[in-house]
Amino acid sequence: MRKGVLDLCILRVLGKGEAYTSDIVAVLKSVDLLVVEGTIYPLLNRMKNAGTLTYRWEESAAGPPRKYYSLTEKGQALLDELETAWAQFVASVNSLQS
Repeated sequence: MRKGVLDLCILRVLGKGEAYTSDIVAVLKSVDLLVVEGTIYPLLNRMKNAGTLTYRWEESAAGPPRKYYSLTEKGQALLDELETAWAQFVASVNSLQS
C-alpha cells in the first residue's frame, strides 16, 4: 500500500505521543497544513486497520468519549521507513538546484 505525505505527518505527530483527532488536525494546521477532520478520520481508520495505529477510549467531561490514537511497533517502523524515504526525496530535489 502506497503511503503519502499526510501519513508521514500523522505518524510524526503521533510519534510524540498519543493524540485525539482534533489535536492531530490542530498540530497540522499550526504548521500550515490545511486538513479537516473529514480527511483525517478515514486515514486514521485505514492506518489502524493496517496495524500501524492503536487507540483507546477516554471519557470526556465535555461530551462523548474520545478516541486517542498512538503508534504501534509497526507504526514506529513505518515512521522510520517514511522518514528515510522523505530525507532521500528532499536530498534528490535539493540536488537539482544550481
